Amino acid sequence: MTASEPAPLTGATAPCWVHLVTRELGAAQRFYGAVLGWTFRTGPLGKDYAMARSDGVPVAGIGAVASAYQVGVAWTPYFSVRDADVASARIRERSGTVAVGPLTIGKGRAVLAADRDGASFGVWEWTGRAASLAPSGHRAHAWLRLRTRNAFDAAIFYGEVLDWESGAPGCCEVSYVKEEVLVRCDGRPLARISSGAVEAAPDPMVRPHWQVQFPTTDVTATVHLAEQHGGTLMERRSVPHGSEATLRDPDGGLFTVTDVRSPADTDDD
Repeated sequence: MTASEPAPLTGATAPCWVHLVTRELGAAQRFYGAVLGWTFRTGPLGKDYAMARSDGVPVAGIGAVASAYQVGVAWTPYFSVRDADVASARIRERSGTVAVGPLTIGKGRAVLAADRDGASFGVWEWTGRAASLAPSGHRAHAWLRLRTRNAFDAAIFYGEVLDWESGAPGCCEVSYVKEEVLVRCDGRPLARISSGAVEAAPDPMVRPHWQVQFPTTDVTATVHLAEQHGGTLMERRSVPHGSEATLRDPDGGLFTVTDVRSPADTDDD
């Protein structure tokens, strides 16, 4: 499900929000508050939802609805669309799956879906007053990486569903960097798509999935905090211009912390 009051970051088809579906809200707040320094505010959706903030800036939503909606514990990116019904039809037409929605929630309409390789994502039709979560480049925001079977096929799927490269005002731009796809909105790098995932792999790290990456100034210290508070280190990697680590929270949600400034910085110079 979507967060308390998600709002478009940039263009109309940009990644607009990230949301954690979990089983116990209080435990999730304690963990992410300790590890990432977030504070929380209850939103208009009730006691099972909270908005996470970093330095007063909304950065993510958490909802304790995994059991109620029969969905797994996971971090999920949402993409802003002009019409949730149109986006849902496009997903189905291209062999994706619409699991939940469109549902009217707060000031918008939400859809939880999966692409044709099984990676979960959401779409959000904003029906309230236009807003922005934070200035471009704010380090509190998550970046995204889609690990999928074939990056170019996935770029076509999401491009057709979300109107990337359509020429419409606010649409995202797609560029091909070596064997990956880089998604930019208003010139700002927001997501990368890379190949190599295996659809039937038992390991969730290997299956197609959207990886939510949160910036940190010290990856080692953040990993240590996560382990102190019941998290598990799944993988640590050196990448160009920095490092990153994938962690599992105590309820099973996977997320990544990185000291790389931008998804574009993982290019080899």
